[in-house]
Amino acid sequence: MPSLTVRLAAVAAMVAAGAAQAATLSVAPGPDAQERLQTALLDAKPGDTVQIAAGRYDLTDGLSLDVDGVTVTGAGPGATVLSFKGQKGAGEGLMITSDRVTVKDLAVEDTRGDGIKSKGADDIRYLNLRVEWTGGPKATNGAYGVYPVASSRVLIDGVVVRGASDAGIYVGQSQDIIVRNSRAEFNVAGIEIENSMRADVYDNVATHNAGGVLVFDLPNLPQMGGNTTRVFRNRIVDNDTPNFAPKGNIVAGVPTGTGVMVMANRNVHVFDNEIAGNQSAGIMVVSYTQAFNDPRYNPLPRDIVVRDNRIGRNGWDPQFPGGPEIAKALGGPLPPVVWDGVTTIPGQPAPARVRLADGPVLNLNLPGPGRVDAAAPTVAARVGDAVIPEPAPVRLEAPRP
Repeated sequence: MPSLTVRLAAVAAMVAAGAAQAATLSVAPGPDAQERLQTALLDAKPGDTVQIAAGRYDLTDGLSLDVDGVTVTGAGPGATVLSFKGQKGAGEGLMITSDRVTVKDLAVEDTRGDGIKSKGADDIRYLNLRVEWTGGPKATNGAYGVYPVASSRVLIDGVVVRGASDAGIYVGQSQDIIVRNSRAEFNVAGIEIENSMRADVYDNVATHNAGGVLVFDLPNLPQMGGNTTRVFRNRIVDNDTPNFAPKGNIVAGVPTGTGVMVMANRNVHVFDNEIAGNQSAGIMVVSYTQAFNDPRYNPLPRDIVVRDNRIGRNGWDPQFPGGPEIAKALGGPLPPVVWDGVTTIPGQPAPARVRLADGPVLNLNLPGPGRVDAAAPTVAARVGDAVIPEPAPVRLEAPRP
């Protein structure tokens, strides 16, 4: 049997051989850039880098990558610009369906559909990117800026998104997620975590969106039961762009001027954020109000903690149904935290628990989800004293070779 030293030497030789085989496929601006760029993405092998040189690339069709272990990089989001203003189809700018992929240091502009989407792509990294619809907020803009879905171990770091007609930075039906050091502005939703498990959202800026940060769980999706999200150390300020989502989208119901909205999710902790300048509410904790037929779904927010945030002026002009009447009855702006107060529904025996400590807290005391017509509002310094331990930080292992 070979000695340990011999075996370690063999492993080292294999790693070195793999590194030696990795290639850089370079693409420069110029004629046929569409074809040359897509060919590089098709020809790449695991471990390769597709290097997109500085310049502007006017593309007429979406790009795709389905090779594991590839890095796609530009010369920086102000230098390498992939423009899809002339895109003929309605798809994504870049679609990724492979694992261990990093996309970094480039910009994507004016896609007909989503900016950069990855589906079923584990160990996906979005780094130092800009996705923008340069004509400003419009319902005809693509829905999502960066859009990982059905993935595990997702990192979004240093990303800027402007103008998405649904969510600028969106992670759906995924597990083990970090969104940090990013900026979302002039979108319908700035940052959205939906039907996902174990997410940390921190050190971001969400401003001038209709809603700043959303944590949702929706019915009738392959992965439900979203839980265990921490939203902390963010600046969630001046979310004042009128909601421009196309009719029928779930985010079309997000009131303009919402700082943080937690809907129908579980074990969500919102703390140590700066939240100010949001006309409808600083923080809203609400139930899902639409009809559904999925027996697995719980529409109530449960095990929600709001604490130790720095909350400024919010809630002076609430845009949700019944909001103006409630504000008038209270004689002034809504309190910093608004909870619908629904704790039980038929078929869900365990009552919802909350610890809402950043008072005053407005408890609408609704008899059921969406029953604002029957609100019996009360205001207290804090609501709920449930002991709900803070989740452990999300740890992302280095992508496997």
